[in-house]
Amino acid sequence: MIMNDIAQLLGSNSYPGRGIIVGRTADGSKAVTAYFIMGRSVNSRNRVFVEDGEGIRTQAFDPSKLSDPSLIIYAPVRVLGTQTIVTNGDQTDTAYDGLKDGKTFEVALRSREFEPDGPNFTPRISAVMNVADGKYDYSMSILKSNNGDPDCCNRYTFSYDNPKNGEGRFIHTYMSDGDPLPSFEGEPELITIEGGIDEFTDMLWDNLNEDNKVSLFVRYIDIATGEYETKIVNKNV
Repeated sequence: MIMNDIAQLLGSNSYPGRGIIVGRTADGSKAVTAYFIMGRSVNSRNRVFVEDGEGIRTQAFDPSKLSDPSLIIYAPVRVLGTQTIVTNGDQTDTAYDGLKDGKTFEVALRSREFEPDGPNFTPRISAVMNVADGKYDYSMSILKSNNGDPDCCNRYTFSYDNPKNGEGRFIHTYMSDGDPLPSFEGEPELITIEGGIDEFTDMLWDNLNEDNKVSLFVRYIDIATGEYETKIVNKNV
């Protein structure tokens, strides 16, 4: 599989939509995740990330401009013990509740499908990271329409045991801008993970399209201790 430069992937795509990155630092000591949101409408762009316990949530930057909270107000990140859940919608809660009840990540998401926003039918992308006892693994999921046909939901789960140092995976909702927006295709893209949290955060933010980027979350988790550091960047400040 081709190793990609995440800066190049982001810089060459004006609208990947919402994206999740999961991987491991080059020195092997940290589990890495990032989540970003973009927007084309006033409603989508009127958002910020705020911390919520060990996770984050979206909220309206200007409540007076919030026309429809469905699909844009949710908790993208929640933590359940040693597991960190990252998704692009309210399926974060579905995964959290399922894992809490002893279900697998894949089974927990069986009750959900792509977003009801035809004609785009935006995929639901999700990830869960498990950092425990000095070990680390993660899984990623995408629930998407069958080439734009909402009568069928295609479900894909990708699992990564003992991720390699300096490598990550990147999954996003759209292949590019368009009307309707073309859904992500294939396996999560293999990317390099370089630098500390400040450097990595700045690189991601600088390469997201200036007009469309809205918010970015990055977290580095110490695999030995489970302690973490978080960075949040909001365009609306």
